[in-house]
Amino acid sequence: MSIKFKFLACFLCALGLSVLISCSSQTPNTTSSAPATTDTATTHSMSNGRKININSAILSELDKLEAKLGVPALSNKIQGSRPYGKTEELVSKTVINQQQFDQIKDLVTIEDIKLEGEAKDIDYMTKLGLMKGHLYVAKELLDLNKPEQAEPHIGHPVEEIYADIEDQLPERKVADFKNPLIALQDEVKAGAKNADKVSTGYKTSMQSIETAINALPESERQSPKFVLQVINGLLDTANSEYGAAIANNKIAQVIEYQDSRGFVLYANELFKGISSPMLKSQPDAEKVIEQKLAELSKTWAAVTPPEKLVHTSDEVAGLIKQIESNTQKVAKAS
Repeated sequence: MSIKFKFLACFLCALGLSVLISCSSQTPNTTSSAPATTDTATTHSMSNGRKININSAILSELDKLEAKLGVPALSNKIQGSRPYGKTEELVSKTVINQQQFDQIKDLVTIEDIKLEGEAKDIDYMTKLGLMKGHLYVAKELLDLNKPEQAEPHIGHPVEEIYADIEDQLPERKVADFKNPLIALQDEVKAGAKNADKVSTGYKTSMQSIETAINALPESERQSPKFVLQVINGLLDTANSEYGAAIANNKIAQVIEYQDSRGFVLYANELFKGISSPMLKSQPDAEKVIEQKLAELSKTWAAVTPPEKLVHTSDEVAGLIKQIESNTQKVAKAS
């Protein structure tokens, strides 16, 4: 699953991001009943104006197409039928039919765009943030003695996200940390029987990710404008994953629910780090974002999904949209 993709996204909507990483583990099947999706959630996911590269996007970005068309496991099927010489091959390779392609043809591409400067730094930190989000929920599941559920959340950072930041590590003077992630995954895959080994591996992995983040200029890491764009990327991905988790008004895909929880956990952590300076410079925006994040977080009260949805995918998308609109105010004022 280690396919290189160009992860540029949201810098066209308030320099916001659309990041993603997916953990969809379904077997591709375009004939099963479609998940419940909504126009509001889909519109939000596509609102950044960036096309999705069907050759390089990871599953959570492809989940936006899945949500748009309401086809379960479409992300897996798109990925499994790569490479594409042109977008129309989605039809010729029987990934989707012509009618479905007509609905998304303006949203997909096979072209890549190279990021530079601040946009590249935001993208880099967001990917590392997604790694942290995965590991947060993995730790929660390990604490509940559920290594089989924790393993995918350790696997996806190394199997998908790492490949997309790996070539940046030397230029940022960051040591390669793929092996510790693999070692942790192997230990958990074997049943997490050695608690000390798992604990040490987890700490090493988290420290490595934090070291990679700290390679960014301190001025960026402490800038509300910069950090809010990373938060936007995390929330956009959480929105996509949460939508993919729901079918028939219930959590049908637990992994996607857990993914989105982890990303929101880290988004909250980042916001706490910039709330004080924001209160001085942008108090109104800070209060709104804090309130909406608090309300949004109720969606994932625990790593185990609730029997009844706290918020629908429409409501989650609406809250995230309000957060993003306030981050735009901060960006314009900076």
